[in-house]
Amino acid sequence: MTAERFDAVVVGAGFAGSLVADRLGRRGWRVLVLEAGAEQPPAEQLQAFRTAVAKVPGSALAPNAVVPSPEVLDLAARDGGGHRATGHLLQNGELPYGSGYLRANGGSGLAWTGLTPRMHPEDFRAGDFGPARSWPIGYDELEPYYRAAEREIGVAADADEQRVRVGLPLPEGYVFPMRPVPPSYLDQVVAAGLDGRSVRDPADPRPTPVELRVVGTPSGRATTPATFPATAEAAEAAEAAADRPACAGSASCIPVCPTGAKYTPLSTQRRWPPTVQLRTQAVVSRVLVDAGGRATGVEYQAYRDPASPRHTRHTVHADVVVLAAHAVENARLMLAGGLANSSDQLGRNLMDHPVLLTWGLMPEQTGPYRGPGSTSGIEGFRFGAARAHRAPFRIEIGNWGWSWAVGPVDGDIAELLHRGDPAAPTGIGLFGKELRQAARDRIGRQFALQFEMEQEADPANRVTLDHARRDLLGNPRPVLTYGLSDYVKRGMAAAKAVSDQLFALLGAEDHTAHHPGLPGYFEYQGAPLRFHGAGHGAGTHIMGDSPATSVVDSAQRCWDHPGLYAVGCGSMPSVGTSNPSLTMAAMALLSCERIHQDLTNRHRISLST
Repeated sequence: MTAERFDAVVVGAGFAGSLVADRLGRRGWRVLVLEAGAEQPPAEQLQAFRTAVAKVPGSALAPNAVVPSPEVLDLAARDGGGHRATGHLLQNGELPYGSGYLRANGGSGLAWTGLTPRMHPEDFRAGDFGPARSWPIGYDELEPYYRAAEREIGVAADADEQRVRVGLPLPEGYVFPMRPVPPSYLDQVVAAGLDGRSVRDPADPRPTPVELRVVGTPSGRATTPATFPATAEAAEAAEAAADRPACAGSASCIPVCPTGAKYTPLSTQRRWPPTVQLRTQAVVSRVLVDAGGRATGVEYQAYRDPASPRHTRHTVHADVVVLAAHAVENARLMLAGGLANSSDQLGRNLMDHPVLLTWGLMPEQTGPYRGPGSTSGIEGFRFGAARAHRAPFRIEIGNWGWSWAVGPVDGDIAELLHRGDPAAPTGIGLFGKELRQAARDRIGRQFALQFEMEQEADPANRVTLDHARRDLLGNPRPVLTYGLSDYVKRGMAAAKAVSDQLFALLGAEDHTAHHPGLPGYFEYQGAPLRFHGAGHGAGTHIMGDSPATSVVDSAQRCWDHPGLYAVGCGSMPSVGTSNPSLTMAAMALLSCERIHQDLTNRHRISLST
């Protein structure tokens, strides 16, 4: 069989891969996108989610035994301590890697939270403050691509608020494409109790208190289009969001926005030019390189039945190969081929945003389960000299009650039915009017805080391969080794101390309980703590300014292989405290400039010979 040839082949049709294909296609390059997972219409995803017993990020996807998606339900506690993992990922670390990802057309961008805060300029210089790595590029270099990514996603935010309350140096006159998502009622209650007051950071040796302020979080969901000056950029932003209605507050953003208000990579795919082709159920198993180390194409395995290992093998040649399959899968593919590892950093430095959850009952009704999962946060613990002493963190105010911390409201109702009101225990279940009143009082006052930690790049946290245990297509499965440093654990202990002060200021009942035997549980200086994964896998093909210490350069091009790019969060040297999707999108758009230049140079050489 004659191998096909394209200008570029992109591996993965998620956030980064869809953007790269779009931008290259718009410049006239012939692009093939190979996605390992299957295509599933949004209506089918919504129906699957509604009927799923466990409402987790992967519950909207149809089963796929050939290409399984790692899921939070794959983790369980071992009797006597520790954890065990089932599913796609093998784990052997001190602590569990608690984040999954989706292997389907659209990738994890199908089930993201939709939050799009930028990284702060200080985050790019993290090495100046603590143990995290600094980036080889600064905020100013990425800033134009942030704006382009915000236009593509249709970000809703208040530019003045981001300047004043977060300290972002946005260009003068800059307007986000969408008007900000209105604050939830809970946001307003919390702001009334906290704004202008202050708390102590126990990890900061300085006596200076941290002032509190509830700040709106930029969001990748449609609202009302902003009023722009009549520019080409404004027209681009309007086009990108034209197919999405305004957010209706459906409270099921993960995994599925039922109205389509939230951006997903499928929105970009709908605008792909004809020069871009997508093939789903196509698992890339090998990157081809020539004798000089240059990437020349890929081999992939095509399957029809997601329950059967039967497949056919194919080869595609291209001038540029772009890996955009997730931090774990990118590393897995390059490790399997013995590529891109002259620095011995490939697969290492696996990061996430470990999340500490605290939860309680407010003195009054808070109106939970309305709108997106979070619409506002508290930013004061992200920056400054305290980073030298503990991991910085950002506080998200959770609008969905105790669902992440404890589980859906079904559990509250079951407790009321079987044991009665926990506030006045009688051991006798409630029914009828009493049940309704107790449910309203308990569920209607629920709230939670989510403390997202920066995790530094630690070479000991890594992805390796188990060649003895393979998936249905015969490819080696990834093994994750993961743990938390004392730096992160100090950050979590400080976050819990801050939470205690916030609950006291709000007059809230604290119901937070971190129990031994649950995945993610640990003790730090005698205090019980537990972390959750945020789904923000990063660092496994880390970016740097030297091929001796990193895998890719500042354009995400592999140092060892001309023509091979590894894009996505796997390139991030540090993750700051912002949800990473927007930064990943900006990085992908920056890389497109370099890829376009590479392709142009290659074709000039071809024409001249």
